[in-house]
Amino acid sequence: MTIKFNRSETFNEAKNKLTVALANTEATEKEQTTAFQNFFDALQNEVTNTVRSQVNDEMLDRSILQQRGQNVLTSEETRFFNAVVQDGGFKDDSILPVTTQERVFEDLVSEHPLLDAIGLQDLGAVTKFIYSDATKAFAWGPLFGEIKGQVNAAFREEQIGQLKLTAFAAIPNDMLELGPEWVERYVRTLLVESYSVGLEFGFVNGAGPAANQPIGLMKNVGADGAITDKTSSGTLTFAPSQYGETIAGELYGVVKALSTAQPKTGETEGKARKVLNKIVMVVNPVDLIGVQARNTIQTSNGQWVMALPYNIQPVESEEVPVGKALFFVKGEYLAAMAGGYKLKKFDQTLAIEDATLYTIKQFANGKPKDNKAALVYDLDITFPAPSPAV
Repeated sequence: MTIKFNRSETFNEAKNKLTVALANTEATEKEQTTAFQNFFDALQNEVTNTVRSQVNDEMLDRSILQQRGQNVLTSEETRFFNAVVQDGGFKDDSILPVTTQERVFEDLVSEHPLLDAIGLQDLGAVTKFIYSDATKAFAWGPLFGEIKGQVNAAFREEQIGQLKLTAFAAIPNDMLELGPEWVERYVRTLLVESYSVGLEFGFVNGAGPAANQPIGLMKNVGADGAITDKTSSGTLTFAPSQYGETIAGELYGVVKALSTAQPKTGETEGKARKVLNKIVMVVNPVDLIGVQARNTIQTSNGQWVMALPYNIQPVESEEVPVGKALFFVKGEYLAAMAGGYKLKKFDQTLAIEDATLYTIKQFANGKPKDNKAALVYDLDITFPAPSPAV
């Protein structure tokens, strides 16, 4: 598990400003760089303070830590991070142990529901994989007929290594004195928090190859390859009704719209696809409260239960603008990470702060299978004004 740190108002403010800067197409490189720097400074301070607090509070006996489910390293991780402690930091071009990389990925998807719902894949050191088209993966024909061409048409390679995601880890020099377990935990926490922001932005709002970003779920790809914002497919009110027919009817329209793929060249209609139990609704945390309020009921035994019709899964993300709802079909968006978490050292950059700056590079990319993998709707959720007190 990563370090559980309290996200202070300063950290949340820096994160929000970074999101705004990344989403603002008119922002200058200097403004984006400043936003990145402020976010990473706030993140480093939060994690550093938490580590120091936990070191003072916890016993470092290995067997007791293991019984309590705390961070225990494998033999390979212990050797690697012991060398980091002894050498006074990471060596240039060193690569994190495979098991540490796996734990980073596990923490990413377990602690960030949107990345889990999207279906983020970890390809390890592989930077491409074989993608299959289910509509072409079978064929009827003569008993001794040619099948090679038919099989080849069903599979294609997808390259995942063309976009680079870089995280910055500023490690205070006195952090090395705490031992390998804490160094590993500190670096892993920084990676998870940094990558989660970058990945969510890319997978939701990424402007495509021209901007060296993934193609986000809120974008359309034109016939000429141009990336544009999706237009609204309608308005959802989640208005209350006696039997919930309004909410059910509105979401039926969403499910129906997603149940056909984008027509291919020469087709007038897209092919039908199964979407039941596969639809995810992503809204801003501000709007999630309203959605939950409109879809929460009290059962006969007094429990409050929140559920959406058609088993639609609600997920919150700050990358979705307030007043918008993003719906996508699981399995219809390609999202993957690859590479070996390669580190580069900048030992002079933060010397005055008694810290060492590292960049940790990883390949990542994402793109929808077609423009109907996701749809955007406007939200118009209103509540009656409270009655004046008598």
